[in-house]
Amino acid sequence: MQALTVGEIMTSRVAHTRPGTTFENLVRLLRRRGVSGVPVLDHDDKVVGVVSEQDLKGTRERRGTAAELMSSPAITVHPEQRAVDAARVMDRHGVNRLPVVDEEDRLVGIVTRGDLLRLFRRTDAAIRADVEGQVLPLAARAPEGAVRVAVRDGVVILAGRVPDAADVPGVVRLAWRVDGVTGVLSRLRADREPAAGAASPAGREPAE
Repeated sequence: MQALTVGEIMTSRVAHTRPGTTFENLVRLLRRRGVSGVPVLDHDDKVVGVVSEQDLKGTRERRGTAAELMSSPAITVHPEQRAVDAARVMDRHGVNRLPVVDEEDRLVGIVTRGDLLRLFRRTDAAIRADVEGQVLPLAARAPEGAVRVAVRDGVVILAGRVPDAADVPGVVRLAWRVDGVTGVLSRLRADREPAAGAASPAGREPAE
């Protein structure tokens, strides 16, 4: 099972600007492209910062260049990173967009909070189908129908029996990896419990 990557949801045709762009031209660019922020690229198309509407609103004298107004260094992600990891980066840094760069820090796309919200706005039915079709066959090692899956507001509830207690952490971990999952609650029981003195598997596990 493979979660969606940044490269699969990013926008490839990205509005951008250069360090020397003036305040007035930045305003025109944002209005013309209908965006609230753009990456700033150097002469080698490497991302050196991001300038947003908030940066422009904080300029009382309505002057300055992109290099003077931008937030730098830019917080970026790579196309192969998981979309869920990009969401965590946004939350941690309090930003609404992330330039996507290649291994040489050249711009290849952009992912926005709106892109990620659409991703996590999946229906409970779609999440349940992924858990039943992808997670259980990989991790549960249980007969068909032995594990029951319910999903409520993105929270996956696992119930039933698995052959071995050692299977439970793997099922929980993979369920967290399904796009749109906001929590996992395990009510699984094992036919074979751990040997005396062995650690019991956790029934609830945080997202990675």
